Amino acid sequence: MADPGDPRDVLAAAARLFYDRGWMWGTAGNLSLLLADGTFWITASGKAKGRLTAADFLRIAPGGEVVERGRADDRPSAETSLHDAVYRQFPQAGACFHVHSIPGNVAARLTTGDDLRLPPLEMLKGLGVWDQDPDISLAVFPNHLHVPRIAQELLARFTAAPPRVPGFLIRDHGLTTWGRDAEAALHHVELFEYVFGYIAAARRAGLDA
Repeated sequence: MADPGDPRDVLAAAARLFYDRGWMWGTAGNLSLLLADGTFWITASGKAKGRLTAADFLRIAPGGEVVERGRADDRPSAETSLHDAVYRQFPQAGACFHVHSIPGNVAARLTTGDDLRLPPLEMLKGLGVWDQDPDISLAVFPNHLHVPRIAQELLARFTAAPPRVPGFLIRDHGLTTWGRDAEAALHHVELFEYVFGYIAAARRAGLDA
């Protein structure tokens, strides 16, 4: 993804792509991009993801304080605390994308535990897994109405056991993933969504996903 200069334009372009693919329906989901000073741009709450402009973003300081608004009455996304937690926990992360796709929510429902086992597909290499016969799971968190509680659980779990892949699912909610920049985070969304689609298709076919 080429950077046209304004990071908000990069995020808006990614949001349009995800909207067109059915991964960010209506106003669902949120995207952020970290800046050199430690603040990050994130989509404002309640914005249609297929029609974002630069005015539809807020700049957030570490800890969640709003330092710049596109419009005076805009509010931060409800999931801002998740993005803040990702940037705190993973210093290499430069972008964080959260989508609400049907395949992701179906996949999270196919496990009752705190992990979703990922099939040993070639696609895992794009998520940093180069094992010959990978035994990899994706963390699954419960969907608390108070989102900062999810962020706290994320920090506690990933501090104790760093994840093998750059992402996690919130059951009945969606995927969050990150990358060194917006292009990497976009690729990670695509790869995870491919894996989720495979899992659902394999279950329908009676295969061991």
